[in-house]
Amino acid sequence: MLKATEARREYDLVAQDFARAAEAGARLVVPEDDEWPGWPLLAVDQAARRGVAEAVPPLALWVAGEVALGTATDRAVAVVGARAATDYGEHHAAELAYGLAGRGVPVFSGAAYGIDGAAHRGALAAGGVTAAVLGCAVDAGYPAGHVGLLNRIVRSGGAIVSEYPPGTPPARHRFLVRNRLIAALTEGTVVVEAGQRSGARNTASTAGAFGKIVMALPGPVSSAMSVGCHELIRDSRATLVSTIDQVLETVGHFGIAEDTAPGRGKRSTDRLGPEALRTYEALAVRAERSDAEIAVEAGIPLRRVRALLPALEIDGFAVRGEAGWRRRRESA
Repeated sequence: MLKATEARREYDLVAQDFARAAEAGARLVVPEDDEWPGWPLLAVDQAARRGVAEAVPPLALWVAGEVALGTATDRAVAVVGARAATDYGEHHAAELAYGLAGRGVPVFSGAAYGIDGAAHRGALAAGGVTAAVLGCAVDAGYPAGHVGLLNRIVRSGGAIVSEYPPGTPPARHRFLVRNRLIAALTEGTVVVEAGQRSGARNTASTAGAFGKIVMALPGPVSSAMSVGCHELIRDSRATLVSTIDQVLETVGHFGIAEDTAPGRGKRSTDRLGPEALRTYEALAVRAERSDAEIAVEAGIPLRRVRALLPALEIDGFAVRGEAGWRRRRESA
């Protein structure tokens, strides 16, 4: 990190950056701000302690749009995929984003042509929150063909997010950094279409390294744009999803999917996704168990259990103690 930044360490562009940000209607959000997305970024901190190379938390984020960044990232899902998308891919990306946004799930993507643009448009059509994470400054006007879309996102209560200060142009290496941020700010990532080598697969790999949920939509076996999705599923690096309910169930959005699923809602635990339910059932009522013990009992990878336990705590199913975790009695 030092070698990558030492060439510009003497630069002082603070006044210029804030002046340009004001012109663009953007603000700088830092960890001390109330809207800082500390919860989703906690997984990045944990990944960094495990030695994951990509796990570098952002120091600050430039944001355009009235929505608080913490609100936009609350239980958000990323929908990403190929720029050279097929009609099949764009249709399903828009449908998934429309359904998620319609159920109150913020949709994140990268504002690129193809799948990203379709996802943003789908979320906007549902009147939901969508956020575009850029590999350039929020005032760069890139991609040029999506300037109108970016303006719609801001006007419709969404957000444009970037780690780069105003005036920073797009560059290839910045899109890899952008992909890491999409994975970090969301609870799960859905890859709709991806070639054998693609930025969407990079986002999925990074999300997996952070302990986040990775999902992939299958496509025609003859489609080159679905090869990446099929390989993610075949290698067990992504869960196959084909419907909005499957996405919600996989991510474990408690209290969202059950309203439309027949027979749900009879017990409080009916709201939990399969992995969350197994993690919950591995908790003891009186004794505290370590996350490693819970992972063994539930038969779920440790990094996934570490992501699920805090969510179970927030939703009132688990209690964190000095020696580990136990089940909250009221939910038993």
